Amino acid sequence: MRSRPSVLFFDVNETLLDLQPVKDSVAQALEGQRELVPLWFTTMLQYALVGTVSDQFRDFGSIGVASMQLVAHKNKMELSEADAREALKPMTSLNAYPEVAEALHQLQKSGFTLVALTNSSRYAMESQLTYAKLSPYFDQCLSVEDIGFYKPHQHVYRWAAYQLDTQVNDCMMVAAHGWDVAGAHWAGMQTAFIEREGQTKYPLAPDTDLSARDMAELSRQLNN
Repeated sequence: MRSRPSVLFFDVNETLLDLQPVKDSVAQALEGQRELVPLWFTTMLQYALVGTVSDQFRDFGSIGVASMQLVAHKNKMELSEADAREALKPMTSLNAYPEVAEALHQLQKSGFTLVALTNSSRYAMESQLTYAKLSPYFDQCLSVEDIGFYKPHQHVYRWAAYQLDTQVNDCMMVAAHGWDVAGAHWAGMQTAFIEREGQTKYPLAPDTDLSARDMAELSRQLNN
């Protein structure tokens, strides 16, 4: 860690919230083919970035629906837009991982400014954090829909730091996705990787400042 950051930005999905109900629902929509769920997620990210570089921003939920239909079509399945939207309904009623609330509480007590920073819409983010009972821990909640770029575009991280009136190198991005911490590092932020199951760092990116098995371990590292 270069220096103790003052602002901690947190990715929401998979970093703080357990996406398993969504994965189960998407798998069911894709005729039970669970192996297609990671493909759906990476396709969703791919087309979010296609929209970003093409200056054609669409909300993440709509991209998720379209990406599910794309994966279904490639695998010779029929999936309507309505059924794809139905499969994504669990997204706003996810539970936090067991250690998350206490870890955020400890970081809050230690004086860090805590901010949610997500690719989801503001409505989805606020619904998620309210359902998971995490809203009280955050000083601010930022959605990329307010800037029209998706993470990991560098503009997002620099814009987020500007919203907190702080220098980008005085911020830390906390995420369970290698692409997210890579983008944050290249934008000038400090980074912390949460080692959720199935997630890895990007080998061509510089290593993160911190790496932890879960949020509890990250809290201990930051408070040492």
